[in-house]
Amino acid sequence: MASYNTCHEVGPLCPVELTTYGYYPNFGGNVFFTVFFGVLGICQAGLGVYYKTWTFLIALLIGTLMEMAGYIGRVLMNDNPWSSPAFKLQIVCLVLAPTFVAAGVYLTLKHIILTLGPQHSILKPRLFTWIFIGCDVGSLLLQAAGGGVAAAADKDDMDMLKAGNNIIIAGIAFQVGTMAVCGFFAAAFFWRVYRSGDGFSGEKNLDTDVSPVVSRRMPFVVAAGVFAYTTVLIRCIYRIPEMAGGWGNPLMQEENEFLILDGAMIALACLTFTVFHPGIFLPSLRFTPKTRV
Repeated sequence: MASYNTCHEVGPLCPVELTTYGYYPNFGGNVFFTVFFGVLGICQAGLGVYYKTWTFLIALLIGTLMEMAGYIGRVLMNDNPWSSPAFKLQIVCLVLAPTFVAAGVYLTLKHIILTLGPQHSILKPRLFTWIFIGCDVGSLLLQAAGGGVAAAADKDDMDMLKAGNNIIIAGIAFQVGTMAVCGFFAAAFFWRVYRSGDGFSGEKNLDTDVSPVVSRRMPFVVAAGVFAYTTVLIRCIYRIPEMAGGWGNPLMQEENEFLILDGAMIALACLTFTVFHPGIFLPSLRFTPKTRV
């Protein structure tokens, strides 16, 4: 039976249709995302160093570079869909990368709360990173465990293969649940800010030495954070039905859906955090003596 263990290139006994994806990954589309994430990674490095937003820099730089590596794997698969190293490269990177982008969302939300008024938040600002990033790590561990179980199963052991796949789905569902809970607390915070009359520019909460221009632009970083959160959430929701049918299911073999609901969603989130970099609008995110007292 054709598999990545027995096939090394497309041939009569190893047709492309029997690969996990069942197609040659689109060369142009995947090269575009490779270059796009590479450029965004460079921009994030420059902006992060300039504004000294080290934690945000680490999260977004890892996220963008892992996305770039994942699409390099898909470009290599265009030449050889049976390339096991390329398949593993893109699977690992494109599964893990959005978690780091989500961490950027949580970091941004934490500092938006610090800027607009922690008194309006149900959770303490620091808990947004500890709880939600911790839960994201937990979801990744579940997905890794499920992959290990599936990989250890014999080809004929359908029960073990199904168990591994179910663990992977549970990990993805847990990640979606984590983001949904975060969204609830964020929505409650924004509603309280609105009801308080302080406004999203935070005139009553910003330190006196913060530029009025930065204050007026606060709504932009709030909108950017909400947009990035939404796109990452769409990507995570898409992954549930994609995995629910098992490896090589019909949805997994639809590249257009993948490029739109996975690649484009994370690309938009990273682009948003580049154009509206939180370091511009959130002084508390910058690593300075004053912010670390």
